[in-house]
This record gives sequence, structure tokens and C-alpha cells, in this order.
Amino acid sequence: MTSISVKKKVKKPMQRDIAFPIVNGIILIALMFITLFPVLNTVAISFNDGIDAVRGGIGLWPRQFSTEAYNTLLSDKLTWNAFGISVARTVITTLLNLLFTSMLAFALSRKEFVLRKFITLAVVLTMYVNAGLIPNYLLISKTLKLSKTFWVYIIPTMFSCFNMIVIRTYITGLPEALVESARIDGANDMRIFWQIIFPLCMPVLATVALFVAVGSWNQWFDTQLYNGGKKYLHTLQYLLKMKLATSMNTANAANASVDALANQAAAKSTPITIRCAITVVSALPILVVYPFLQRYFVTGMVLGGVKG
Repeated sequence: MTSISVKKKVKKPMQRDIAFPIVNGIILIALMFITLFPVLNTVAISFNDGIDAVRGGIGLWPRQFSTEAYNTLLSDKLTWNAFGISVARTVITTLLNLLFTSMLAFALSRKEFVLRKFITLAVVLTMYVNAGLIPNYLLISKTLKLSKTFWVYIIPTMFSCFNMIVIRTYITGLPEALVESARIDGANDMRIFWQIIFPLCMPVLATVALFVAVGSWNQWFDTQLYNGGKKYLHTLQYLLKMKLATSMNTANAANASVDALANQAAAKSTPITIRCAITVVSALPILVVYPFLQRYFVTGMVLGGVKG
């Protein structure tokens, strides 16, 4: 009797162990499908014939394959110029933002720095007190005279208070013994930052870099404010926004004119396919860069950094 009862008790946890991975896998697969369906559907519509896409009902595969939406976007030389402006802006902004933000974060993390609390308070106040759009516009365009220049994309975004707080919090969690041992060996603050602190901050720097890069890549409002009249300084997001507005105006004209409708049918591109193609083109660079930064997200802060 005792052996039979023991066997019954052993079987139940084994059955639960087998059932949990199966149920967990089914749930994760369902969530993955729910997450990927809008993305794949957008890609399918972007490669579909424009007139046919108006009918709707497109799933994960184009019903009538066509690349006219991408031809409309990529055939314009301004698109490639805007792409270069956006890439240059994103790369330069990300590098400078990481440089200045991490250096200030390291300085404010040092307890021996006398003005640490005062500077931290002054910087944090900028997160809560903002002069508004008009004063910022007057400052950037009139005082700094950055309007109609490429540097209007770079200089106002070289520092982020929120990112500084995130990096400083990460640095304060690093073992102080690393800094103390470096000072004993005669290293100054600059050498400590570049050779010890900076390499150990790669996980948080990669996270911040992704945030800054995505924000810079998706930005278009500053182009409309400061460089709307300079086509050679248009960013990709702003140019795609203007193309979408143009396609919408064409569709509205097509509803009122038989000739315009015929021209739109001949072009085989509609606002639906243009909008989906714009979404794919604008999101593709971020999707390409993200896997290279993902490996830094899950890692130990100082694994093996201090050895007893």
C-alpha cells in the first residue's frame, strides 16, 4: 500500500511538469502570432497592387504582387538624400549624446565632487520646467541661428537629462573598489572613465543608444519648424510624411475627377499601399540595428570585475 501511494504522489508532479511547457509554448506562440500579424500584414499590403488593396481583406501575403508603392518612394532622388540626412543625424546624435551624457553622469556619481547635488538639481529641473515651443523656437532660430542648417538636428539633442540619470544610477551600482584600485595605481579621472567605467557601462549605454537612435530617426517635427523650406535638409520621416500627404490629396482629387481616377489606376499605387510602404521603409533600419544591441540588454553589471 505504501509503494502504491508513493507512485501516485510521484506521477502528479511529473504530469504538471510536462503540461506546463506545452501550455506555456502554446501561449507564447499565440502571442507571437498576435504580435507579428500587424507587421506582416503591413508588409503584404505594401507589396500589393494599390487598386486591389482598396478592396481590403489582405492577410499575410499580397493578393496581387506589385512594387509600385516602393517605386513611387524610392524613385525620387530627394528620398535618398533625406535617407542620408537621417542616417547622419541619427549616428552623430547618438554618439554625441552618449559621450556628453555619460561623462556628466560619471562626474555626478563621484561623492567627492563638491557641486554634485547642485548640478544634479539644476539639470533635473529642466525635466519639469520647460519654456515652451515659442521660446525654444526663438532660442534655436534667432539666438543660436541654427535654423536652415544641419546642426539644428545635432546641438539641441547632444544631452538628455533622463538618460543621464539612468547612466548615473548604473554607475553608482558599480563596485567602488574598481575606482579606488585605479587611483592607487595613479590613474586620473579621465583614464578611470575611459578604461574602467565606460567598458563596464556597455549594457546601459546600448540601451540608451537605442532610445536615442529611435527617437532621432523618427523625429520630423523639428524639420518642419526649422528646415521646412530647405529640401536638401529634409529628413526621411518628414519627406515620407509629405509624400503621404501628397498621395492623400491625389486620392481626394480622384474621388472628384474621372481623369484623376484613371491616372491613379495607371500608377497602381494608392494611399493605402503608400502608407504601408512608408511604414516599412521607416522601420527597417531600426529593425536591422536592434539585433546588434540586444545582446547587451541581458548581462551582469560587473561579472568577475572584482576578484578577492
